[in-house]
Amino acid sequence: MNTLKIIKKEDYTIVQMNRGKVNALNYEMVQELRQVFQDIENDKNVMGAILTGKPHYFSVGLDLIELYQYNESQIEDFFSSLGGLYLQLVRFKKPLISAITGHAPAGGCVLAVTSDNRFMADGDDYRIGLNEVAVNIQISQNLIEAYNFWIGEGLAYRYILEGKLLNGRDAVLAGLVDDLVPLDDVLGHAENKLRHYLKADPEIWANTKIKLRKHWLERLEGDDGNSFKETTALWWKPEIRLGMKEYITSFSNKK
Repeated sequence: MNTLKIIKKEDYTIVQMNRGKVNALNYEMVQELRQVFQDIENDKNVMGAILTGKPHYFSVGLDLIELYQYNESQIEDFFSSLGGLYLQLVRFKKPLISAITGHAPAGGCVLAVTSDNRFMADGDDYRIGLNEVAVNIQISQNLIEAYNFWIGEGLAYRYILEGKLLNGRDAVLAGLVDDLVPLDDVLGHAENKLRHYLKADPEIWANTKIKLRKHWLERLEGDDGNSFKETTALWWKPEIRLGMKEYITSFSNKK
């Protein structure tokens, strides 16, 4: 794995995103996440998983600098793969906990909302949320359904249209995050919760998870990332491309 660090414990696996400083999502990283979670799902000896990042960054979302260079075929493959990963994680039957080690906007939040629990590092600067509208990326219906499930349709409606990023305290109040934990303790806190889940009969636990997500699962669109087709089409809109180019130039100048 080039973008992930896999830590195998006795009966669960820690999947640490490990790409650059900020864990920006590119095609390779999405494909590796799909592969590792498929392996975990199929391995009878692995009873659950934790998804985490590196200090200060869970994932900042899409790697716009790299994605801007993709051609039409590559962009279509990327968003199809990202949509497939999202569906895979939402349907993941085993316990899955996100240990959010810092910033988790946009694509970082996309990954986090699929999990059963989210524990976030306590820090005034850390932000989480689906801010796609604010950065001119079309949000899919499937992502909207995740927000509806966790924070309710009213808040989801307002926050998504605003492109709102939440600090940790507001995320807890909204129900997007379960608890705030000191950065050094986030992973351990997630492991404790996972061990608690693993005390239950795995079949009963999985069946119950499916029942709890029943209405969410029923409202999902597509099995292969089709819900991102609109996102892919709008990616090439000239005004949006210009905005991305200006952002990349600004970011490069800061570096």
